[in-house]
Amino acid sequence: MTAIRIAIFASGAGSNAQKIIDHFRSGEIATVALILASKAGAGILDIASKENIPALILEKDRFFRGDGYVEELKKRDIGFIVLAGFLWKIPVNLIRAYPGRMVNIHPALLPKYGGKGMYGAHVHEAVIAAGEKESGISIHYVDELYDHGEIIFQARCAVTESDTASSLAEKIHQLEHAHFPKVIESLLTDQNIVKRSAGKA
Repeated sequence: MTAIRIAIFASGAGSNAQKIIDHFRSGEIATVALILASKAGAGILDIASKENIPALILEKDRFFRGDGYVEELKKRDIGFIVLAGFLWKIPVNLIRAYPGRMVNIHPALLPKYGGKGMYGAHVHEAVIAAGEKESGISIHYVDELYDHGEIIFQARCAVTESDTASSLAEKIHQLEHAHFPKVIESLLTDQNIVKRSAGKA
């Protein structure tokens, strides 16, 4: 099996991206071959530099009204896309170029607390304000709506009366780091994913 080349899209510090890079460091199943950041100051770019992984800073106009960087991804033989804290909505042409080969992680139990504007601390604050007894993570396929695609995996944690948005965020980060790389691996070792990747469907 040829190692699948992964592209990671991120907008922030990139802690999930680092865990994914570490997980696939042997390169037997997959390798992180490209980092795409939505802004110049994103911490993910420091990780890309440290790990000697090529990186691109996305131009908004090209992303939303141009080719969505599809040609760039194809040129670099990218077979699978991971959104790891990426805040922009994915354009239709990019979704269509990678059917069933693009996943996102969301810091709540979808379908609750998803949608536009629901990211990071905003999610945790909403969960606590609603008096929820549990929260967690959702890993899902990406479609044309925010946080809407088919759910692949969820993990849960308790929300206690003493939790703040910050303490809940820490619990969620632990779940993300523990599960996201493993779920990606399970998807990449699925024969259908391998075939789609090899065929550049």
